[in-house]
Amino acid sequence: MLKDQDRIFTNLYGMHERTLKGAKARGHWDGTAALIKKGRDWIIDEMKASGLRGRGGAGFPTGLKWSFMPKESDGRPSYLVVNADESEPGTCKDREIMRHDPHTLIEGCLIASFAMNAHACYIYIRGEYIREREALQAAIDEAYDAGLVGKNAAKSGWDFDIYLHHGAGAYICGEETALLESLEGKKGMPRMKPPFPAGAGLYGCPTTVNNVESIAVVPTILRRGGAWFSGFGRPNNTGTKLFAISGHVNNPCVVEEEMSIPFDELIDKHCGGIRGGWDNLKAVIPGGSSVPMLPGSVMRQDAIMDFDWLRAQRSGLGTAAVIVMDQSTDVVKAVWRLAKFYKHESCGQCTPCREGTGWMMRVMERLVTGDAEPDEIDMLLDVTKQVEGHTICALGDAAAWPIQGLIRHFRDDIEDRIAHKRRPRPGMAAE
Repeated sequence: MLKDQDRIFTNLYGMHERTLKGAKARGHWDGTAALIKKGRDWIIDEMKASGLRGRGGAGFPTGLKWSFMPKESDGRPSYLVVNADESEPGTCKDREIMRHDPHTLIEGCLIASFAMNAHACYIYIRGEYIREREALQAAIDEAYDAGLVGKNAAKSGWDFDIYLHHGAGAYICGEETALLESLEGKKGMPRMKPPFPAGAGLYGCPTTVNNVESIAVVPTILRRGGAWFSGFGRPNNTGTKLFAISGHVNNPCVVEEEMSIPFDELIDKHCGGIRGGWDNLKAVIPGGSSVPMLPGSVMRQDAIMDFDWLRAQRSGLGTAAVIVMDQSTDVVKAVWRLAKFYKHESCGQCTPCREGTGWMMRVMERLVTGDAEPDEIDMLLDVTKQVEGHTICALGDAAAWPIQGLIRHFRDDIEDRIAHKRRPRPGMAAE
């Protein structure tokens, strides 16, 4: 369990001031210029040593991602883009950073931009986040007034500008290339890759897109050292992590914890246990709505909350938005609701996704009511395999995986529902 002195986000619940004065009192903006003066190579090496993997869901090593940016400019500017379009159902961890501790993000933007030779950073914030945008903009204005960003930012000798862009609320804009398209004023539709953003991103210039949490932890990692951060969690799954736990727990919450924490410890210590006790646990979606659910029996047996363990169970940590479901949950209906969401949010660019999301939703609708044929279960599974991995972006995978998880672990529930619907009612004459 993480000790209080090791927490990076010390104002996660808004108990203290979110102003610049409050942030400085908590240790932020301390020696920022000295960190920058150590040079780009040192910063990237420390980030690699920390073992930080992207906190937006993909889990790609952050230091390695930064190293893809060109060392010398070919005349084009470089950009850092922060993905604050937190639209994954069940996920609300970055929201707390922007709302209560925005200066951690702004300081991280400055250091990360310098490491990638970028003089400008764009934060793309979710359309529905109104108060978060206001808090973040106020913090940016404070940083400009104090000389922490702008010309000679924080007296580091590095000129740096930061811009806040408010999205219109489309889920697809959380995908990094769709985000770049939207930022340029075009329709939010993913781009074909290659070229990757590090080669040709925003306005055709070298760009790195990072998640809010990935950037906000950077200053603390550099102050305390990459080795300190890598001391938490299992190898390849290191550091601290924000977990957003919702659903059928006694106290839903967002909490910073050590990576690789056992699932039962996370729930018991921070959420007051499962509603109705552990025997009442039915299923868990461990990482936001786009990862396959796991049955309660698996999560109770030494489940570890990190990338590799959950991948071995054919699920994923994703954004670490843990959605807990007890025995009262209609899991078939829950997955239908997710299928409906992905159908609604598909941009329609790729045929497998455009046609498949609607088709999967309609079959799921029949499975909810039991008005389906038994062989439609395998047909549905086959269609998810045709959608998965055959689209430009990961929305096709995100639409397919919850259904695959449902069929893999709760096929009996679906079959029982179909059988119950077909069973003749008492008193009806047999044909």
